[in-house]
Amino acid sequence: MSERLATLLPERVRDVVRTAEPSAFDRNVSALLERVEYRRCESGEDIEAIYALRYKAYRAHDLVSEAQEHLFYDKLDDAPNCYRFGVFLDGQLASTVRIHHLSRVDPFSPAMSVFDDVLRPRLLRGETFIDPSRLAADPDLGSTYRALPYVTLRLAIAALNYFDSTSCLFMIRDEHQAFYKRTFGATQVAAPRPYASVNVLGILYESDCEQNMAKTIKRFPFFHSTRLEQRMLFAKPNAGELAPLTIHPTAKYLRAAA
Repeated sequence: MSERLATLLPERVRDVVRTAEPSAFDRNVSALLERVEYRRCESGEDIEAIYALRYKAYRAHDLVSEAQEHLFYDKLDDAPNCYRFGVFLDGQLASTVRIHHLSRVDPFSPAMSVFDDVLRPRLLRGETFIDPSRLAADPDLGSTYRALPYVTLRLAIAALNYFDSTSCLFMIRDEHQAFYKRTFGATQVAAPRPYASVNVLGILYESDCEQNMAKTIKRFPFFHSTRLEQRMLFAKPNAGELAPLTIHPTAKYLRAAA
């Protein structure tokens, strides 16, 4: 790995990049990443498109009630610590995820709305969290591209590194527990509770960065991202500046330089 590229990585994952050997699964996901662009959606048609995709995906699984406008969103989409992303595959919107960076200053996220009593004391002690939510994939593409959840949740790993957060929270359905345990080493921290906006009970899981980050990236090298990519994804533009329109994943460049 070049010294210049190494400086773009979080310190806790640099050695992993040097030593990791990609598996066949990693190569398949990485091949999909070659065709992917991330877009942070702030307004206009991009926002409407991801709200429509959420609705389409959630209706397909009977998670939300029928709505006349065929859009799905809530007040947390406008929280100051919210980042909404579209994942474009060959130029077509394929999936979306919403990420909240929780801190004592901005304690807003879906997990907080349900598990405030569990999380607020930790925020007050200075811990910070990443809470990915509203993960949705186009039902017409999901069965063909089974790696879409990994490509999409890669944004959560990038956020964890960019914000240097304590851990990642996952408020998930019962049938998804095995995936989050296996992929992120997540463990359950609270019993299921109703989540008003969808027709399911939410179970709170957590993946501690100190314990799991290096292991997760070593097992799934496509989760790598450079500091540059992370800044493009999550840095707030200065007054008068525009956020980047699209961001290309950098995992392939890290592998080439290793």
